[in-house]
Amino acid sequence: MTYDAVVVVSFGGPEGPDDVVPFLENVTRGRGVPPERLQEVARQYNEFGGVSPINGLNRQLVASLRAELVARGPDLPVYLGNRNWHPYLADTLREMAGAGVRRAAAFVTSAYGGYSSCRQYLDDIAAARAAAGPGAPEVDKLRLFYNHPGFIEPMADGLKAAIAGVRRSERVQVLFTAHSIPLAMAETSPYVEQLREAARLVAERASLPSHLPAPELVYQSRSGPPQVPWLVPDINDRITELSRDGVTAVVVLPLGFVADHLEVVYDLDRMARATAERARVEFVRAPTAGTDPRFVAMIRELLLEREDAGSARRALGELGPWPDTCPSGHCPAPARPPSTSRS
Repeated sequence: MTYDAVVVVSFGGPEGPDDVVPFLENVTRGRGVPPERLQEVARQYNEFGGVSPINGLNRQLVASLRAELVARGPDLPVYLGNRNWHPYLADTLREMAGAGVRRAAAFVTSAYGGYSSCRQYLDDIAAARAAAGPGAPEVDKLRLFYNHPGFIEPMADGLKAAIAGVRRSERVQVLFTAHSIPLAMAETSPYVEQLREAARLVAERASLPSHLPAPELVYQSRSGPPQVPWLVPDINDRITELSRDGVTAVVVLPLGFVADHLEVVYDLDRMARATAERARVEFVRAPTAGTDPRFVAMIRELLLEREDAGSARRALGELGPWPDTCPSGHCPAPARPPSTSRS
């Protein structure tokens, strides 16, 4: 098969103070989130002028991918469509239909399997096509890329540079962090297994100094009610514990994220850093893949391999490449899908 466009599909985020509450209402609709919780999250956005970094970062990714396709082919238009804010995916599909697009490949800005990170996007694509009407293009979601070298290698290089920049190097702990999700969702998805494999691959390719202890996987950005168990340990709790054990510095890599959106710049760069400062632990944050040329080239590669079913598919480690089509019943929706991201 061949495609006549690519659409980058993402979470979306507010781009001004007036957008914040309507955006949060979109994210949490039907989930029984109390108004006071919305106001607390709104306050976090307003500390950044009511603007989430995610849409700007995604526009940079779209521009970088477009340049990659112009330079190396296939020369296709690249669109952006969001789950929770403008440009909404349904509106983007209408625009694509008007431009004559009949079949598009969708790159979702999430590397891992799980309900919120994969299955829900498949549902979003189906709902957006229905909303866009009978002329909507066919849309095929590209496969998960948690173990693709174009995702792993930029982070490994960033981790090496971050470790080299540590000043208080007596006892350094590397922490890989990802968005926490409810245990009930984790138990019905490959999310944790894939995170652990990605962490292993990054650490292996970063050639960590032999005196460092094994990296740890921690979690962040929990947003659910306290009575519902979520993945732990929380990064802030773990930094505090490590300080008591004599650790002098933590190097934090946002393994679960592809770009520096709100969960990175607020929950890590601000909140986790403040926790480290209180604990007198140096905090060094490694970069995400962002628009690293290897990451952008990976998207092109995923597109080409989807067009040619017989082509070789790159994946590091022993788990192999994720299939083009997720297994039936994979990552089922919870009874009431919780809000697991802000972006």
